Formats: sequence, C-alpha cells, structure tokens
Amino acid sequence: MMFMMVPRAQVSAERIGAVLATEPEIVAPAEPVRLATVGAVPAGGAGAPGDGWRGGNGFHGGDGADVSRLRAGDGALGRHDGAGGRAGRLAVELDGATFGYAGAQAPVLRDVTLRLEPGRTTAVIGSTGAGKTTLVNLVPRLIDVTAGAVRLGGVDVRDLDPHDLREHVALVPQKAYLFSGTVASTLRHGRPDATDAELWEALEVAQARDFVEALPGGLDAPVEQGGTNFSGGQRQRLAIARALVRRADIYLFDDSFSALDYATDARLRAALPRATRGAAVLVVAQRVATIRDAETIVVLDAGQVVGTGTHHELMDTNATYQEIVLSQLSAEEAA
Repeated sequence: MMFMMVPRAQVSAERIGAVLATEPEIVAPAEPVRLATVGAVPAGGAGAPGDGWRGGNGFHGGDGADVSRLRAGDGALGRHDGAGGRAGRLAVELDGATFGYAGAQAPVLRDVTLRLEPGRTTAVIGSTGAGKTTLVNLVPRLIDVTAGAVRLGGVDVRDLDPHDLREHVALVPQKAYLFSGTVASTLRHGRPDATDAELWEALEVAQARDFVEALPGGLDAPVEQGGTNFSGGQRQRLAIARALVRRADIYLFDDSFSALDYATDARLRAALPRATRGAAVLVVAQRVATIRDAETIVVLDAGQVVGTGTHHELMDTNATYQEIVLSQLSAEEAA
C-alpha cells in the first residue's frame, strides 16, 4: 500500500507546489488610482436611487409578495454610506470589451459596450456559452480584457488596486459556495462588523429568514464546507444574503436565482431593490421570468451584443430574444 501511496503523494505535492509558486496575472499597478477621489455621481443627478425594476415591484405577475417591511429608505441595508457603501455611487462602463483565451480561434466576448448605472438594474440574457459569465468576471477584474476597456467611476479597472476595486463589488457566482463556520460568519464574510439586525434583514430580502430561524441556533447554526448541509436553493439564498450584507456599489448576480422556484424568485426580486437602492445592479440569467422586468435587457449571442432594450421592445424587434422567450413561455405569457 505504501509503495502506491507515497509516489502519489509526491506527485500531488509537486502539483500543489506548482500552484503556490504561480505568479498571478492580475496585479496592482505601480501607482494605482484611488476610487475615493473619482467617479462620484452628484446627488440628485443621473443615477439617483431607484427601484431598478420597471413598475417598482421587481417582477411580473407576482401579486401578493410581502415587502411591507422593506419600504424605500427603511432598514440598515438601504442606508449605504461607508467605504464601498454608495458614497460615490459608481457607474460601470464596458467600452468595446473583448476577451479571448490565448490560442483560441475566436474571442469569448467581442466588442461589448454597455453601461451599468447607479440605481438601475441591467439584465443580461443569452444561451449557454454566450459569454455571460465572462462579462460578469470582467467587472471585478477576475480576468482582463484583451481589447477595449472596463471602467469604474470613469477609471480603467487596470489602473486600480484590485483590492480597492473589489471593495466596491458584491458578486454572487453561478455556483454558490459557502465556507465552513456558522450562518453568521458566512454572512459576515465581506463585512465582519455587520450587526445581527443587518444579517436578519439581508436574510429576509434573500427569502432565507424563515429557514434560518428554523435552524437550531439560528444565526449560530453550523455551515459545513461548501454548504453541503443546505439545499441548492438555500445555498443560493445565503450567498445572495452574504452579498447584500456587503453593502456594495455594484451587485453582480450571475444566474444566482436558477435553483429557486418561481414564487421564491419573484418574492426575492420584489424585495431586492430595497436593499440595493442606489447601486448599479447586473443580473445574468437564462430564465426569462427572472429578467423580463429589468429596465434594460442586453441580449448576448456568441459573445456579441445583438440587442438592447426592454422586454416589450425586444419582443417586437429582436429575433434572438424572441426565440429565447418563446422557448420558455407561451405567446400569452410572453406578451
């Protein structure tokens, strides 16, 4: 047995060593620009806080959603005035953003131009492989554009310290990963000084309060590595709550509602604008019901923007969007 295990362990150790010795490609510039001095939107100007979803209810056909405890201006999550807390209300701009892997025949994203405004929700939809996640990863500079630029507050993200940049961003990735600890420590991962009241408010917005209250210990209930003691939908809701606790200037939801049933999805989206008030919000989804009421919908196809508009505008003018919608909804539901 030892003759088999020792060589395998040696090979594994060499691989681990190679990973640890790898120099990251995303590094801070020699003289980074400080975000605190740039990009502020004047009070009452463009990007003034709003609901982010047309009609103010955040969803279509969601009668009966109870958001009475989350009225505009109520609750700690709606008052964001600290570092990374909306003091400057930063906009994100992708200007001809292109990304491709070395040696690939075609880029994953090609010449994408869009702007994420403070206080507004922008949705991105497209088929699998359209480049949606790649677009999301460009904003916090998990990857760098190979052409074009991504700007935060008017500054190219490559001129910012990555740590400073990411202090302003809350990302909920496709795969909701939870670290071992407790519910409270999980939610405080991005902001250790958050109060219990803020944790409960974030859980309520994320439609997770009820099941957390039912856990032995509540906020002190254990979370296993990877969140394996929770269902997929519960993990997603906890990951969303964790992002809301962060009180960011930019929220990125990368297909973060996919494991939720339609009723929970609708209630969450109805409550979400109250907690992201004043922030720029990007929602990526494959499910039409999740994004149809966004103020701006961007349609991606094979890495390119092929349409931009509201749901009804795109239904009238964009064949790609029509195909996606009618593959999920009946003609009556899509109207």
